[in-house]
Amino acid sequence: MTIQTIATTPFAGQKPGTSGLRKKVAEFQQGGYLENFVQSIFATLGDCAGQSLVVGGDGRFFNRHAIQVILRMAAAHGFAKVLVGRAGILSTPALSCVVRKHGALGGIVLSASHNPGGPDGDFGIKYNIGNGGPAPERITDAIYGHTQAIAAYRISDAPATDIDQIGQAHIEQMVVEVIDPVRDYADLMARLFDFAAIKALFAGGFTMRFDGMHAVGGPYAQAILEGILGAPKGTVINGAPLEDFGGHHPDPNPVNAADLIALMAAPDAPDLGAATDGDADRNMIVGRGIAVTPSDSLAIIAANAGVVPGYRAGITGIARSMPTSTAPDRVAAALGVPCYETPTGWKYFGNLLDAGLVNLCGEESYGTGSDHIREKDGLWAVLFWLNMVAASGLSVADIVERHWARFGRNYYSRHDYEAVDAAAAEAMMAHLRGQLGALGGTVHDGYTVALADDFVYTDPVDGSVANRQGVRIIMSDGSRIVFRLSGTGTEGATVRLYLEKYEADPARHALEAQSALAGLARIADTLSQLKSRTKRAGPTVIT
Repeated sequence: MTIQTIATTPFAGQKPGTSGLRKKVAEFQQGGYLENFVQSIFATLGDCAGQSLVVGGDGRFFNRHAIQVILRMAAAHGFAKVLVGRAGILSTPALSCVVRKHGALGGIVLSASHNPGGPDGDFGIKYNIGNGGPAPERITDAIYGHTQAIAAYRISDAPATDIDQIGQAHIEQMVVEVIDPVRDYADLMARLFDFAAIKALFAGGFTMRFDGMHAVGGPYAQAILEGILGAPKGTVINGAPLEDFGGHHPDPNPVNAADLIALMAAPDAPDLGAATDGDADRNMIVGRGIAVTPSDSLAIIAANAGVVPGYRAGITGIARSMPTSTAPDRVAAALGVPCYETPTGWKYFGNLLDAGLVNLCGEESYGTGSDHIREKDGLWAVLFWLNMVAASGLSVADIVERHWARFGRNYYSRHDYEAVDAAAAEAMMAHLRGQLGALGGTVHDGYTVALADDFVYTDPVDGSVANRQGVRIIMSDGSRIVFRLSGTGTEGATVRLYLEKYEADPARHALEAQSALAGLARIADTLSQLKSRTKRAGPTVIT
């Protein structure tokens, strides 16, 4: 085995987005493309001698090849040890857990999250720092800078390492330790939740259906729900990770998990339905006849945190992404704790969590989590709901309706316009920004604009500033219209339109969400010219 220095030239467009670098598989398969980006990560980290690294992914196509490249490059950069999930499998929450537990320098996550997989699908790579969370912008900006100036990368010529058997191997002087991908994560969950109560719930006849979406969450759900907690075999469906996710879109929402939604609407529906996405950091919670919105889920978890052992001491604060509904804000006010509003991207929660300012956080894009790790965590949210049901004896629907009765209901929806022309999307946002100064005080279809701005976030911990994080139009009654361009797609641009309307009257809590939000949707289209500018008759996906 020898360490080689390979001459290379930069590839355009290797700038990490909201959650790492995501591109089509074919782009990653270009000679040197992956190597350039990994070299840029290691160049940003500096001296890696004697350090440890964690590597794993969601099992999608190209995952195994990428791991072999990363192992050989890590050895060439002096790492003492790399921990790898067996078969290359590590959910994003589990990787965060392993980084923190083993004191690693950081971890490399191989996933395009909820994006489609397979040879014609997407692939992704991101670096997580020593706290287990996504690298902040100062690091991702530095990585990008290196990708633009790279002239060579270093790699060992060692043969492929067996990553299918738990144990140790060596590349150069580096130890490769293949670990059980579930164990450390399951141990952490057992410390946070009342496993005895949840086990008794299942033993008493409680029924559940968990859709692993043929992604990485399946093995974790099988091990914990069926193996440890005693849920009947077959509770977990689509539990085997496949390189193409079975040809499906591993995004747990009512559109992509339509079969689960239909099952939960049936007369003989299970008591609880749940799903996680490609890398198991997102979640969907469904009760009989009711899909819980992610914003409501965060608010309900915060309001009921005291029933879960890991949170009985109380919560210090809540953080939510700006587009997420203000339902968590109402809970925070009732509890007398702060609620921080951040840009989209889990990396913005890291400082707040590390500083102890918050211990619960979430995003409208089906992401919920806490200070137990530094990533959103799909199965954690499912276990939280199971613990709430076990402690209260209530159904999912009853828990939601009691929450609305106490705090009011925030009608909420996201309309996605996917793969639109990027120039048209940018022009639409520029058109909106050009109106912001004149919108305050104007009346539209009965709504009065109280505030219109382009969201700017100043981190309360380190003072860093993030500009142009989305256009907000906030009405005098608290209703909101939000526009932003997504940073997680791989084709064209994705325009996200968020609509929110608060309703305090319990007699009006059973309205259909899109009907309740129709007036705001009309205002949004009129102000933005969204449909005409994108040449779309309507959104690609509504959630």
